[in-house]
Amino acid sequence: MAGIQYCGGDMDMARYQEKKQRLMEALRSARGENVRLGKTTSNLFRDRHGGPARKLDVRDFNNVLHVDAVNGHVVVEGMTPYAKLVTECLRHNVMPAVVPQLKSITIGGATAGCGIESSSFRYGLVHETVQEMEILLGDGRTVLCTPDNEHRDLFYGFPNSYGTLGYALLLKARVVPVKKYVKLTHVRHVGPEVFFADLARQCERRDVDFVDGVVFGQNDMVITLGQFTDEAPYTSDYTYEHIYYKSLRERTEDFLTTADYLWRWDTDWFWCSKNLLAQNPVIRRLYGRQRLNSVTYTKIMRLNSRWKLTRMLDRLLGFHTESVIQDVEIPIEHAPEFLAFYHDVIRFMPVWVCPTRAWDRQARFDLYRMDPQKLYVNFGFWDVIRGRKKLPPGHYNRQIEQKVMAMQGMKSLYSDSCFSPEQFWEIYNRPAYERLKKKYDPDGTLKDLYRKCVLKE
Repeated sequence: MAGIQYCGGDMDMARYQEKKQRLMEALRSARGENVRLGKTTSNLFRDRHGGPARKLDVRDFNNVLHVDAVNGHVVVEGMTPYAKLVTECLRHNVMPAVVPQLKSITIGGATAGCGIESSSFRYGLVHETVQEMEILLGDGRTVLCTPDNEHRDLFYGFPNSYGTLGYALLLKARVVPVKKYVKLTHVRHVGPEVFFADLARQCERRDVDFVDGVVFGQNDMVITLGQFTDEAPYTSDYTYEHIYYKSLRERTEDFLTTADYLWRWDTDWFWCSKNLLAQNPVIRRLYGRQRLNSVTYTKIMRLNSRWKLTRMLDRLLGFHTESVIQDVEIPIEHAPEFLAFYHDVIRFMPVWVCPTRAWDRQARFDLYRMDPQKLYVNFGFWDVIRGRKKLPPGHYNRQIEQKVMAMQGMKSLYSDSCFSPEQFWEIYNRPAYERLKKKYDPDGTLKDLYRKCVLKE
């Protein structure tokens, strides 16, 4: 079977083929066992239940094989973190068309899940920037998927499959030109109707390269516009002493290097570093510049999840808690209503707001069905709700899911989900999923999507 074609070094491709053969053999030898990826990082925010599983060692599938700035694509292995991918692309004066916010996210993970960032108003979600994929199936075979070959059903069904249909070992993805700096303009608003109307208007501009925003309160909202520029009168540094999200209410204009712009949220995990005391000036110095990043915070989160330290402390103090860590896409015409619901029910601030719309208005991705003719708003909100009253499990997350369904929106599956099987499959297209599962994983070697993402098996 022909693979992804590119003009890179033969040695890089030979090493990739060797690693691929080793992984294919390992998967074939695991027939009848539960399998999962063995890797060093994960950006899933749902604990896993279930028994032991054979781990497929994919840690060395983390190389950029070729950057073609002229033709606008990169060929890269699936477990490559965006920190490494961006560094290599910037050497060629390009960037991946959509760069998710955290350095530790891998391109394969962002494709099998759903990745978004401030260029998504132009290029869509991460999977919409992918042009070809070589996917390892549950029986140890690999298939090349493109939008128009015999495996196009898997190409359009792979996004939002979370490793239940296969694993992306090699991808060819779109890159776009960059300049040295990004000029930021922060536009303040005091009302949601005006805020979302302006957000839609800004997404129509051709002279803007990035659009996102933050809701700080009911009457305190900021839209941030980013524009590439070759010159900057100064550049700000938000990698140590200063905190990016706080600057949005302190300035109307700012300049960052392109690399620092792409990772502006990583230093403080947006604003979630406050829960790890990293925004306290004294403790921030103890962390040091090198440890102020999503990789450090994720390690701490994993340890806390394993040892349940904060849960025990909350119980000692008499608090009942629920993690509410969600990203949802809402059609922009429903965005003010969703935000009103949020202020009434969830309440914690800030909330990230990021517009997205389809790159290809004709494309249909079967397991993450968004109207390609519409502009959507991603609401990202991540914290723990504490209270003295004991509530049913998933009390807040269930309300969010019901509201998203009522708004004809979509919800990412990287964190807790509470859907009933009927609700889940109505949203995530059971007929299409079952066709794909029957064709590409007929023995059920890989987990079912509902069992993996809701039941956490």
